[in-house]
Amino acid sequence: MRRKKGNDSPKDHEELLKKISQLRQKISELERENQSLAQKTVEMNKSIQWYRVITKDTDDLIAAVTFTLNPTYTYISPSHKKIMGFDPEDLVGKKGFDFVHPKDRKKLLPLLKKYIAAKIKALVTGKVPDISERLEYRAMDKTGQWHYLQSTINLLKDRDELLLISRDITRQKKAEQERRELEEKLRQSEKLEAIGTLAGGVAHDLNNILSSIINYPELLLMDLPEESPFRQPVMAIRGAGERAAAIVTDLLTLARRGPIVEEVVCLNDIIVNFLNSPECEKIKSFHSPVRLYDHLDPQLFNMKGSPVHLGKLLINLVSNAVEAIREEGCVAISTRNQYVDKPVGGYDHDIPKGEYVVLTVEDDGIGMSAEDLKKIFIPFYTKKQLGRSGTGLGMTVVWGTVKDHKGYIKIETKQEKGTSFELYFPAAREEIPREKPEVSIEDYMGEGETIVVIDDVEDQRQIATLLLTPLGYKVKAVADAREAFQYLGDRSADLFILDMIMDPGPDGLDTYKMILEKYPGAKAIIASGYSETERVKEAQRLGAGEYIRKPYKMETIAKAVKKELRRKGVM
Repeated sequence: MRRKKGNDSPKDHEELLKKISQLRQKISELERENQSLAQKTVEMNKSIQWYRVITKDTDDLIAAVTFTLNPTYTYISPSHKKIMGFDPEDLVGKKGFDFVHPKDRKKLLPLLKKYIAAKIKALVTGKVPDISERLEYRAMDKTGQWHYLQSTINLLKDRDELLLISRDITRQKKAEQERRELEEKLRQSEKLEAIGTLAGGVAHDLNNILSSIINYPELLLMDLPEESPFRQPVMAIRGAGERAAAIVTDLLTLARRGPIVEEVVCLNDIIVNFLNSPECEKIKSFHSPVRLYDHLDPQLFNMKGSPVHLGKLLINLVSNAVEAIREEGCVAISTRNQYVDKPVGGYDHDIPKGEYVVLTVEDDGIGMSAEDLKKIFIPFYTKKQLGRSGTGLGMTVVWGTVKDHKGYIKIETKQEKGTSFELYFPAAREEIPREKPEVSIEDYMGEGETIVVIDDVEDQRQIATLLLTPLGYKVKAVADAREAFQYLGDRSADLFILDMIMDPGPDGLDTYKMILEKYPGAKAIIASGYSETERVKEAQRLGAGEYIRKPYKMETIAKAVKKELRRKGVM
C-alpha cells in the first residue's frame, strides 16, 4: 500500500537530522579555519609591517623566506628595486633558488638542512638556538645579470621564517679580481724583466763573439778568388754566424733591447714577401696538409716599424698556427684598417682609441686552455718539442715585437675550435719613401781621414780596423779615452767610433763628453749590440751622429762613416 505524499518515515527524519548535524559541524570547522586564517592574516600583516619598518631606509637587501629546502619568498624589501631591479611583488611567492646561480645552490642546501634540524630540535626541547650564518653567492637581477651577494641568514625565533640580510658586493669582487689580474701581470712583467736582463747580458757577450765569426769570413771573401775551393766553407761559416746572430736578435727582443728601425712600411708587402720566402716554403713542407690563405686589404694604411722584426713576428705566428693543427686544416692571414672609437679589451691592456693597422693570423687547430693562454708569452713555455719546433722564444718574440711597435694583442681561442691572434699597430698617415738607387762600395771610399775607434774588446777593435782600412781611412783602435788622448796628443781626429757599452770604465756617452771637452764639435758614431737607449739619444743630442749595430757589416759601417764625415761642421 502506497504512503501518502508528504508523510516521512521516522528513519528518513533521523537521517535528515544527522545530515543537519554534520553540516553544522562543517560550518563550525570552517568558522574556526576562517578565524585561524584571519588571525594568520593579521599576523602576516603585522610581520610585513614589521619588515617594512626595519627595512624602510636601508640599502641592504632584506628578504624573508619559508622554512623549506626550496624556500619561497614571503617578504622582499623595497631596496631590491634599486639594486636588483625587482619590485617586491615580483618576487613574493616565488622560489628563491630560481634566482640563485646553479653552482651556488650547493652552498645553501647544507645550511638550510642545518636550520631545519635546529628547528625540529627546538620543537622537542622548547629552546630555539641562536643561529646566524654568513656566506657569499650569486643572485640574478631582473636583466639576467649575476650579482655577488654577501648574506647573513638568521633563524627567527618567533616565526617559521628565515631572514636574509644581503649586501651587493659585485663591485668589490670585480675590483678584487682586477687587482689579482694586475698583480699577476706585474709578476709576469717582473719575470720577463728578470729573464730579459739575463738575456740582454748574454746577447751582448754573444754579439762580440759573433762579430769575429761573421766579419772575418767577410774579409776573407774579399781576397779569395771566385774559383777558390775555400769560398764555400768560408761562406758556410759566415752563414752560421748570421743564423746565430738571428737568435741573438730574439734574445734582444726578449730583453726589449732589440734594434727597432722606425721606417714607414706597408704590412701587406711584408706578408707577401713572407709568403714567397724560403721560410714559408719550409713551414709548408713540414706541414703539407695545412693550407695557407691570405686576405689583404688593398687600401691598408701604412705603419712605422722594422720590416725585419715584423717579418720575424709573422714567421713565429704562422709557425705557431700550423703546429696547432693536428692533421688537415687552414691558416688565414688577413689585414684591415680599423678605427677604435672606444677602448677594446686586449690580452694585457685595453686597446685605446685610434687608427690601427690590424694583422690577424687565425687557425682551426686545437685551441688553448685558459691556463695555456695565461702563459703563452712566457719564455720557453711550450707544449712543443724544443729543438724541433723552435727555441721556445717564438711567442715571446711576438710579444716583445708588438710592444716595441707600440701595438696591442687580442686573442680569441676555444679548445678544438682554433685560435685567432689580432695585432693592432698604430697607423701612419705617411707615404713610403722611394727606394734610393744602389751604390757601390767605391762611393763609400775615404780620402785618408783619421778615424779613432774606442772599444774595450780587442776583437771588435781589430774588426773595425780591418773593415775601414781598405776603404782608405787611417784607423787607430784603442781601449778607452785615455789611450785615445795619448795617441792624438795635440792632433785631432776626423771621426770617433765609440762603443756604447764598455766595462769597466766610462761608457760611450761619458767618453763622448770627455772628447767634447778637449775637441768641441767632435764628430762621432755610436756602436752597440743593443738598440738606441736613452744614453745613446743623449749622445746624439750632444752632437753624435749615426747609431750602428754590432756585429759590424762592411756596408753598414761604410755608409755611417761617410754620412757622418759629410755632415756639416768641423772640429
